Amino acid sequence: MSTMTHEAGSPRATRFRGLASSVTATALVAAMVTACGSDSSGGSSAEGLITLAMHNPNIQQQDPATYELVQAFNTKNPTMKVKLVGRPMEQHQQQMTIAAQSDTLPEVFWVYNALAKTMTKNGDLLDLGPVLGEKNLKGKFAPHMLSGFKQDGVQYGAPYQALVTGFYYNKSILDKHGIPVPETFGDLLSAVKKLKAKGVVPIAKGANNSSFSVWAFLTMLDRFGYEEKYQAILDKKLSYDNPDFLRLYQHIEELAEAGAFPSNMTTQTYTQAVASFTAGQAAFLDSGVWDAAKIQKSPIGKNVGFWAGPTFSDGVGKQKLVMNAPSAPLVVSAKVKEDPRKYEAVKKFLQFYYSDEGQQILVKNDQPPVTTYEPDVDKAKSSVFSAVLEEAAKPDLSSPKAQPDLVVSAETANAMYDSMYGVMSGAMSPKEAVQLVQRTLK
Repeated sequence: MSTMTHEAGSPRATRFRGLASSVTATALVAAMVTACGSDSSGGSSAEGLITLAMHNPNIQQQDPATYELVQAFNTKNPTMKVKLVGRPMEQHQQQMTIAAQSDTLPEVFWVYNALAKTMTKNGDLLDLGPVLGEKNLKGKFAPHMLSGFKQDGVQYGAPYQALVTGFYYNKSILDKHGIPVPETFGDLLSAVKKLKAKGVVPIAKGANNSSFSVWAFLTMLDRFGYEEKYQAILDKKLSYDNPDFLRLYQHIEELAEAGAFPSNMTTQTYTQAVASFTAGQAAFLDSGVWDAAKIQKSPIGKNVGFWAGPTFSDGVGKQKLVMNAPSAPLVVSAKVKEDPRKYEAVKKFLQFYYSDEGQQILVKNDQPPVTTYEPDVDKAKSSVFSAVLEEAAKPDLSSPKAQPDLVVSAETANAMYDSMYGVMSGAMSPKEAVQLVQRTLK
């Protein structure tokens, strides 16, 4: 979801500009209506003692786990009710930025980690250390679930949900064409070529107004040393345009040239790509745990597995990786401390959110727990969700501390998305792609 900054006269850039202009238009419309601040959370508009502001316009439909958590909390705590407010992602991010500047932040809200760090520097966010210190809340988390949300001794955030991403795959399609589940990039490339030759879309993809939908490919960056490199890149001691990252983009180009992606990739949305997969029209889907329930209910639900993604013989560092990291954090306005009633309500809400009861509500809605709580899952009814949990829990797989786009600015994250889709669509060369991202880092 970004504007594009290509070198003038590049024919590849010209071919990709249509996608960029549609994304830009969407962002501009969002900016125009941000000030309205309407509650579109899908049925939770009653007044509350504290507000929880989220990044989905209809929370009840788009984030049922959070919706149900809030309803359960409100039932238990009628004098501390939480009001849910939802806006589209672009609007929400902009609104939180404006609210921080005008000292009108909601009590609790979701925000990208890069913005949360800026807010922490400016003193806008509450230190959650004391809150998590009560009732042994801190002890419920694996260390990496909290460490990414700590800065200069301030625990400014806590994980909203666990981010488990990779490739869903249609077992029936793979079996029909004698293709085993890939392990290496070579396996994946071979599978792509066989599927393409049989007239099957190998990997469902939709970039239109959905340029962020490159999760499995972001994890591939970690298999080329991203986690070890990104701080040096941000400190301008290293460039995103480096030989290791360039090799990854060259591999993406290999997939594109082999026909890995649908011909209508730049005109269909991510939602449409998911629909094509659930209709049995593609072998793989780049997605995450949030789509497990939808896939389960589809005609192919009983024949879907989950794969963490390929290893690379020319990669850098750990190859046995699965993205099982905290997503962007929930944070609290520093002003909450000035009102004892609101401060108590925030504490009570967070204690419920991260309790075993709260985490089971996440699991019930096909979201993995963010604490060490061991979920109760009916594998017969939730085979897709179970497949995600099993892949994420494999003892030979480790997880990066954060998804690559969540440790950089929104501008750089958007450039990362666009760079990958640029190569997938043939609109950019691998070199142009890494240079696109690097220009946002100067």
